[in-house]
Amino acid sequence: MTSTLGSLLSLTARRVGRATLTLIITGASALAWAGGQEHDDGRGSMLSLGDSVVFGYITQDGFAYVNADNFMGYPEIVGNALRLDPVNGSCPGETTGGFLSLTAPDNGCRPYRANFPLHEDYVSTQMNFALSYLGMHRKHTRLVTLSLGANDGFLLIAACKGDSACIQANLPTALATVFANLNTILSNLRATGFKGVLMVVNYYSTDYTDAAGTGLTIALNQTLAAAAAANRAVVADAFTAFRNAAVNNPFAAGNTCKAGLLNGSPQSALACDVHPSLTGQRLLAKTVEATYQATRRWDD
Repeated sequence: MTSTLGSLLSLTARRVGRATLTLIITGASALAWAGGQEHDDGRGSMLSLGDSVVFGYITQDGFAYVNADNFMGYPEIVGNALRLDPVNGSCPGETTGGFLSLTAPDNGCRPYRANFPLHEDYVSTQMNFALSYLGMHRKHTRLVTLSLGANDGFLLIAACKGDSACIQANLPTALATVFANLNTILSNLRATGFKGVLMVVNYYSTDYTDAAGTGLTIALNQTLAAAAAANRAVVADAFTAFRNAAVNNPFAAGNTCKAGLLNGSPQSALACDVHPSLTGQRLLAKTVEATYQATRRWDD
């Protein structure tokens, strides 16, 4: 990760190393979506879509990848709190383009799902999975969440080979692509007739004392907010929630890693990975829950 792209590129899964994806899993699936059958416990459901943050991904977790139940993202915590059955359709490394097309630029989702199970078992795009699910569960689903966009930044830095000037010059185009793809995704979700709460969960900064990196995160979040507004979706403000937790922690002094909100780095005991720790996932969950409850009160 470069200091110039900073937090924007620190928010979702790093490119999944193909060398680590050597175990071919046959017949494995996690929390398989049983043919679209309705839940039989009388509860509503929530559909969560997106990238590794949603998935609960942990870097270099060895044989844990053979069972998706080893990874818990905020959807599972939110579902328990709101008494909604969570359906987690996320994929580590998913890009906004990859969400829509299996031939679009990808940042690791396709090799991951080719070798390891996701929380939900599907062979289509994540978009088609979501549309199929809502087509069968439109009235049953109370909440749809989406966390997506930062993996597009990984593709930008790879294309620029880390060159700061190149990244800055091409950032507007990258953000325009994010907006166009998210607008397509959100409008298609709305077109199913889903009447519940449609929510975009924005991204946190890995270090709020890094003005340049945090500024890029803000730019990404502004793009997400614009797409949300165009499609009657609300925004769960993870950026502010993490900032408050990091800034109000005297030891952390604005550093998300030192606030204990990120997983530890496999390379150093004094550094962090980019993915939320269990504490970070709980904070994301609280943010989603509060946004959902506020939206429901407004609707009432």
